[in-house]
Amino acid sequence: MTQITALRAGPPQPSSCANMIAIASGKGGVGKTWLAASLAQALAERERKALLFDGDLGLANVDIQLGLTPAKDIGGVVAGQYGLAEAVMTVGAGPFDVVAGRSGAGSLASLPANRLTILTEQLLALAGRYDDVVLDLGAGIERTVRHLALRAATCLVVATDEPTSLTDAYAFIKLMWRQNAEADLRVVINMAGSKGEGERTYGTLRKACDSFLKATPPLAGIVPRDPKVKQSIRSQTSILVRHPNAPAARAVAALAKALRGV
Repeated sequence: MTQITALRAGPPQPSSCANMIAIASGKGGVGKTWLAASLAQALAERERKALLFDGDLGLANVDIQLGLTPAKDIGGVVAGQYGLAEAVMTVGAGPFDVVAGRSGAGSLASLPANRLTILTEQLLALAGRYDDVVLDLGAGIERTVRHLALRAATCLVVATDEPTSLTDAYAFIKLMWRQNAEADLRVVINMAGSKGEGERTYGTLRKACDSFLKATPPLAGIVPRDPKVKQSIRSQTSILVRHPNAPAARAVAALAKALRGV
């Protein structure tokens, strides 16, 4: 029995959704939401029908980063006021669809199990209408964050060179593999000073995983630190639209190509 297999605990997990990509992190402040929105844009530009789902109820900010004023959001879905499909809005160049969260409405961590189940069922049904669904999950390792992450066929774990980011990314990877030893976890190093620095940051995380988990999620990509990122966020416009040739934009485009091969 391998170490990862030994980490598995509890009953078998439900099967994942093949077209779903979760964007997760052990802690906030690593650019997770920016990466999720940028990846949705990159996929849309490759003529794929994409949906961006803001799964961070308490600190939702996809709408802020994209300059949206949604009439309906996940908060209303959770409250049972309308279905998830009714909260979909089309945005951006590409374009792609978005289901916005509701900041300050309480986090998924406090969502009753029955409502989380209903939300997940609606999300999986909605996913059938798209080529790709990108889940922007809340930061942290709460049970409900992992619940949604495990429904995705691929989970990108975003980290930076900050020690706390690496520590929390490792904790997230460990807990995910404890629940599902076959979970497809991949690492994205964000805000790297250079390619070499990004590789060294990944190497630190890889060493911890190799030493204690006896397995390591592969490196999916390195996104460089780029002043154009802040400019695009301030303008509430995707960097792939505002600065398509910026280093960070090119890195996200390369990530989309690597994930989908198109």
